[in-house]
Amino acid sequence: MIDSVKYPRLSQIEFPADLRKFDESELPAIAEELRAFLIESVGRSGGHFAAGLGVIELTITLHWLYDTPADRLIWDVGHQTYPHKILTGRRDNIHTVKQKDGIAPFPKREESEYDTFGVGHSSTSISAALGMAIANAQKGDGRKVVAVIGDGAMTAGMAYEALNHAGGMDEEPNLLVILNDNRMSISEAVGGLTKMLGRMSGSRTLNAIRERGKKLLGSKKAPPARFVRRWEEHWKGMFVPSTLFEEMGFHYTGPIDGHDIPALLDTLKTLKGLKGPQLLHIHTVKGKGYELAEGDQIAYHAVGPFDPEKGLISKAGAKKPSYTDVFGDWLCDAAAAEPALLGITPAMREGSGLVRFSKEFPQRYFDVAIAEQHAVTLAAGMACEGAKPVVAIYSTFLQRGYDQLVHDVAIQNLDVLFAIDRGGVVGPDGATHAGNLDFSFLRCVPNMVVMAPSDENEARKMLTTGLKYAGPAAVRYPRGTGTGVAIEDTLDTLPIGKAEVRANGARVAILAFGSTVAAAEKVGGDLGFTVVNMRFVKPLDRALVLELAKTHAGFVTVEDNVVAGGAGSGVAELLNAETVLLPILHLGLPDAFQHHASREDLLHEAGIDATGIRTAILKRWPELANAASPRTATG
Repeated sequence: MIDSVKYPRLSQIEFPADLRKFDESELPAIAEELRAFLIESVGRSGGHFAAGLGVIELTITLHWLYDTPADRLIWDVGHQTYPHKILTGRRDNIHTVKQKDGIAPFPKREESEYDTFGVGHSSTSISAALGMAIANAQKGDGRKVVAVIGDGAMTAGMAYEALNHAGGMDEEPNLLVILNDNRMSISEAVGGLTKMLGRMSGSRTLNAIRERGKKLLGSKKAPPARFVRRWEEHWKGMFVPSTLFEEMGFHYTGPIDGHDIPALLDTLKTLKGLKGPQLLHIHTVKGKGYELAEGDQIAYHAVGPFDPEKGLISKAGAKKPSYTDVFGDWLCDAAAAEPALLGITPAMREGSGLVRFSKEFPQRYFDVAIAEQHAVTLAAGMACEGAKPVVAIYSTFLQRGYDQLVHDVAIQNLDVLFAIDRGGVVGPDGATHAGNLDFSFLRCVPNMVVMAPSDENEARKMLTTGLKYAGPAAVRYPRGTGTGVAIEDTLDTLPIGKAEVRANGARVAILAFGSTVAAAEKVGGDLGFTVVNMRFVKPLDRALVLELAKTHAGFVTVEDNVVAGGAGSGVAELLNAETVLLPILHLGLPDAFQHHASREDLLHEAGIDATGIRTAILKRWPELANAASPRTATG
């Protein structure tokens, strides 16, 4: 429970209705308490941190002024929604965020009626908010709709598609978009004049004149209205970064200080009463109020548990490199050996392991911002001219560039390597960040080579294999560390489509893909089964699979991917095409979106850890509990 002495006001606020009981003069004090409580709670639990600190004042102001949840508040991405969750019934459980059965790290409709739209990927808020505004207008419902989007999320094309639609509608939607600019302006700021004009744009008087003028001039398509609108747009465009939004049909206000509650209130009160599409541009500081986070916004974006008095402390001692680390080191080594190599990331330099590459090869490093579709087609264009592009991307984000992978890369059989991080179960970030589908959506694409390493050293070899392969290839690896094997510093390749027999056994052959190989080896060793590290999801090792089918009574396929259409399905398709009848047990992830929990918990729930694999096999073939001594299988 919250300490009512330490947090005298916040302890009285369980829902926004409680917040609205306070006079607006007390909101700055509530902001101080909320900021301190957020620092304390995230320090205890870990989670997304700096972004939330930057929207404390905005969150309080919106929930105080608007009648949420009747009025719709849509957050983009969701990294910044911890303050929102604290004010909307989840204050006393916020310390459970990202934990099994705890609070979700992103807005989730099933969790709260205040989470009006589930998110996790960026740049969706304006589209969703516009959809809500249109649907409400159709019903004659006058509720307000507000979308909060960051300047980073505004780099994705989807945001501009939504702006273009909203601003060009004949029946103007009543929609407010708040651009939370926490790093830099959309355009270069022009000092005091910009701030002055921002205050002018946010004034009730100026907007009242504007609205009266619209009524007098009539239809916005009429010549007088068009002339006045053009004059206003160009006048404002001389001073502020408003021209783009005004040209798209939005009334631009700002920029204003997003930490100044009185200014926010005054401006939002004005905008709340206006009709049509509005855009409010605010400046905030990511990590606001916690000096360490303000000074290192990247490190404090998402954190593990820490002592707020001391901040983040580096853990001493050597640690196993993660798959991301392995990729980052490989990329630099490969770039040194291959001058045509170019590295691409859609705004995930740190997450995908490209920090070192960006420093050592700055002219060959391309961060395209949050634009996955562009990243893939950019790589296709590079490949057309003889470059060797490597697209470093999370599995969940590659879903956003799937059409480009198919249409622009695979159909043209272009030489692009996809280094797919966070494949399979990801864990605490929940369903929006899970990479559970990539085997299924990649193996059905013609011309693709799809690889999944069983350990870190194999990942390095597969990356080199994909780089040297003349065509589209993907190496898919999980989050975190592997088995801890020694990593060679060479750039060796693997033969395309060749699996590796890890253990020769009898009766049953376990065909394991990627990160499940280690658990499969344990089970196979206990039961005396053949164990194969399949290595390639596509092409499969056809010769080995057919040979093993002759010498074994059944197959077990194991993968860190949904069973539906996954790697195991490929094995079944191969046997069926060759008219080979053999019992197959397919183990993998369920036909459901998994909740947030640790990777270990989710693997256990899915039954693809060692315990689950053994249990499933003995349930299918109970007579194998006392399996005979191993007999040799062809390898």
